[in-house]
Amino acid sequence: MIDITHKSNTYRIAKAGALVQTGSAATILAVKEKRVPKGDVLEMSKTAGLFAVKRTADMIPDCHPMPIEYTHISYELGENFIQIWVEVASIYKTGVEVEAMHGASVVALTIYDMLKPIDKEIEIKSIKLLEKKGGKSDYKNDIGSSLKASVVVCSDSISAGKKTDKAGLAIMTKLENMQFENPGYFIIADQIEGIRNTVKALCNEGTDLLIITGGTGLSPTDVTPEALKPLIEREVPGIAEVIRNYGQQRMPYAMLSRSMCGFIGNTLVLALPGSTRGAEESMDAVFPALLHIFKMARGGSH
Repeated sequence: MIDITHKSNTYRIAKAGALVQTGSAATILAVKEKRVPKGDVLEMSKTAGLFAVKRTADMIPDCHPMPIEYTHISYELGENFIQIWVEVASIYKTGVEVEAMHGASVVALTIYDMLKPIDKEIEIKSIKLLEKKGGKSDYKNDIGSSLKASVVVCSDSISAGKKTDKAGLAIMTKLENMQFENPGYFIIADQIEGIRNTVKALCNEGTDLLIITGGTGLSPTDVTPEALKPLIEREVPGIAEVIRNYGQQRMPYAMLSRSMCGFIGNTLVLALPGSTRGAEESMDAVFPALLHIFKMARGGSH
């Protein structure tokens, strides 16, 4: 199965459809009047569909077991067809489209099985996904290429050449994958005045997004929050809350991070952990949804 541990839970919904064609209108009339020898076709197929949705992971090898929090099965009966709709919803890390399609298939097969003794021309015509929503695909990044970004690595050992930076480069890679063009990249020491001077200079240069990695822990040399707090004009606390919550689900020390986020003028400043894993997970936690801030600032949709 694909690794989805880096994903966050979001509201997921999918709708699938299936069409069962009958050989005659008499078959549909028998369904409506509940005269089919095997029983109530719509109720039995609905029950089968509900079981199928919940057991999709047992049938489809690469599907992840997941909590199914809502399923709705409905029908439209035409002169010689039964249209099936299956809607599934969950709050989870991966989508529910296969669950919806699996449910629609089993509903259609159950109808086929129940009606074949009285209609030899019955046929399942189609099974398809009609709609899906949820996950990062709903929060498309169509603004990254228009933003100026910079990454600042705060580390005494890296700035002194004693260690090689990995966290900053990991952030750079993620920004480039989001269509940011030529992000700035700087390495400085863990010193309050040096951090402030660098941040002020980058903000004055018209940087839209400034990401700082390092100095957010609790060692005596971790001073990034102290350097930034006097400069931050508008804090965005929800972003740091999401980062810590996301990290805490993966390792217990995430609660010790002092990541923060806020505006200095028109520049959004984001301070992340200095570990490579912490930086990568922090980026996964808030991007691309964080970029909606710039749409709002430019008068876009809320």
